Amino acid sequence: MSESLHAEVVAGVRATLGAHTQAQDAGRTDEVAALYTSDAVLEVPGLEPIEGRDALRQAFKGWEPTRPQLHLVSNTVVTSAGENEATAVSDVVFLQRGDSGWTAQITGRYVDTLRRSDRTWRLHRRTTTYQA
Repeated sequence: MSESLHAEVVAGVRATLGAHTQAQDAGRTDEVAALYTSDAVLEVPGLEPIEGRDALRQAFKGWEPTRPQLHLVSNTVVTSAGENEATAVSDVVFLQRGDSGWTAQITGRYVDTLRRSDRTWRLHRRTTTYQA
């Protein structure tokens, strides 16, 4: 893979992850669901895997914010990159604003597999783990 193609893949992956985070924190459920492939799988500790875009849309609808929140996704490393599939690992801190200000609720890690079709990168599988 050429350096320019690798850079393009990394930029596309990061753009998708950023768009997901911002849409989720704003409660834009349809935008979040559109960032997944139709057969995507989301694994969250304590839940059965959520499979398919429609099921993901319903899950994210149930998780729409009721008060200000932020998922701070950082340290993203693209661990495998191909022309149409890539994997990435990112750290995440979930903050929520309450009466006394912002507090960290969860820290964790995302392991993502993304696929590209029609020049658009979409999440195909996200596995979430929480840090103690």
